[in-house]
Amino acid sequence: MRQAVLALEDGTVFYGQAFGARGERWGEVVFNTSMTGYQEILTDPSYCGQIVVMTYPLIGNYGINQEDFEAGRSYVRGFVVKEACEKPSNWRAGYRLADYLAKEGIVGLSGVDTRALTRRLRTYGTMRGVISTECLDAATLVEKARRSPHLTGQELVRDVATKEIYTVGERNGGFRVVLMDFGAKLSIIRQLQARRCQVVVVPPTTTAQDILALDPDGVLLSNGPGDPVDVPYAVKTVRELLGRRPIFGICLGHQVIGLALGGRTYKLKFGHRGANHPVKDLLTGKVYITSQNHGFAVDEESLAGLPVEVSHRNLNDGTVEGLRHRDLPLFSVQYHPEASAGPLDSTYLFDQFIDLMRRGK
Repeated sequence: MRQAVLALEDGTVFYGQAFGARGERWGEVVFNTSMTGYQEILTDPSYCGQIVVMTYPLIGNYGINQEDFEAGRSYVRGFVVKEACEKPSNWRAGYRLADYLAKEGIVGLSGVDTRALTRRLRTYGTMRGVISTECLDAATLVEKARRSPHLTGQELVRDVATKEIYTVGERNGGFRVVLMDFGAKLSIIRQLQARRCQVVVVPPTTTAQDILALDPDGVLLSNGPGDPVDVPYAVKTVRELLGRRPIFGICLGHQVIGLALGGRTYKLKFGHRGANHPVKDLLTGKVYITSQNHGFAVDEESLAGLPVEVSHRNLNDGTVEGLRHRDLPLFSVQYHPEASAGPLDSTYLFDQFIDLMRRGK
């Protein structure tokens, strides 16, 4: 097999076997603790600009199918695994993981000690890295990693979001939801459609005036990649929408809400990425296992004195996982209630959004 290498900016180098596309890519190196769901991870636009390391040792065993895509293409730059399955076995499998990576131009690396790599990222934080099948010289690749751009400062949302307004479904007596697309997963649209909503998907730069002209019953702010401070236009739009329609924010949408209300966000040391993160709903006391993918969080101290309360908390590190406005029809969560991949524990939040729109009527 062809050799490949991953070099981190701290000088650490991991050699292994190449699978998927050939070439050289740079990006922020992050890890995901999911045992399954690699297809949804690869097609989640929130991973734009990143090289993803899977901690579960065997990846690709059920292949790639036509039903579980979360976007029309992948924005992942590199994919690192311990063992890549060459012969998938599943009745829905259409083709191998390696074939999909090659089709999407994603450089894959297998045969790596992903435990050692993950421990390094947990200890020192996410790092810039370069993955290559073309150059195997460690010093050269480490220097390239150090010269590559940081994730903050790249406006990745415009790369993954829709450029045009489009509509999914008919109103038919249900609710019309405007979905601000920052890199929305298709499962968010599926969850809304399952509740008889017509979904109008709009670009992230759409103004509050243009959104209100669409006569929505509610506005949903989607997930997406990058640093929330790099989308000030979205923060401005949400600030102007406050109190005018019910609003529900997911992941990056949650962070945008935090900024629009006057709070701050910060970069997590190594982020939350996986399908097994425990979150407590502070209103009911229930604990849910959630699907997560983010590298930034809302600073709880910055919310002091604002008319908003923390509604959900991460039980691993205590970070803010949800917000609820005290007076306005607005709430948000940092994790993915639509899951995909992951448990469906938190789909009840879509029902709460429906209830907010019903009361808004």
